[in-house]
Amino acid sequence: MRWSFAVFFMIILVGFSSNVVADENQTVKEVLLQAPNNVKIRLRMEGPYDADVPLQSVCYFKHKDSGDKLLGAALELDKRLNGAISSLRNRKEFVGEELETFLLQSPKNGLKPKMLLLVGLGDEDSLSLERMERIGRVALRETARLGATRAGFAPLLRDQGDSKLDTGEVERAVTRGLLLAYDTDKRLQKEGLVKPFTLDEWIVEAGPSYFDVTKVGIQQGIEDASAAIAKRSTDPYASKK
Repeated sequence: MRWSFAVFFMIILVGFSSNVVADENQTVKEVLLQAPNNVKIRLRMEGPYDADVPLQSVCYFKHKDSGDKLLGAALELDKRLNGAISSLRNRKEFVGEELETFLLQSPKNGLKPKMLLLVGLGDEDSLSLERMERIGRVALRETARLGATRAGFAPLLRDQGDSKLDTGEVERAVTRGLLLAYDTDKRLQKEGLVKPFTLDEWIVEAGPSYFDVTKVGIQQGIEDASAAIAKRSTDPYASKK
């Protein structure tokens, strides 16, 4: 009886271990979309802390003296950095003013992204889609400044308890902003006014509940940007004089 019980126990244990391995090796759900200037926008169902990219951008509302709400991915990011983000905010060294940025290096065994860019959303009560478009522009320009050819982005609005703006519309605004900013950068590169830079891939992270609506938002943002780019002047920025 003892031998039979031991065999039975080992079978269960092996089966359980196999299930764990299978779950860990599951393919992450993703969609690839093509944008102007040969930019690939990849939507992935994963957290920003798991994105295997040189640079990951995340957004934070202006710090509240009463305490900041951190949920889901925002909470997990802070945990994996041993509370560094909360410390910066509580000490008012990264307040989260509109378009404020702060760059962190990922410690060993911390995050998969090599660098984490914090971008300020400003006051939560006045958040708008126009501001999210500006966020997209800033995220792209910081990406270009740092020379990251692959970069991830997550607004983290829901992860801070905010649900005023539609998730799809937020992604539409951000996508439009970053693509127009990148188009400007590419045009300036041709005139030698900015350093050479190519964005190969922009990775957007979304949870299961918001994956489909985020995809629609990205598609609409690409359409918006394409239409706006087609109307832009082709005259050089610098006069021939």
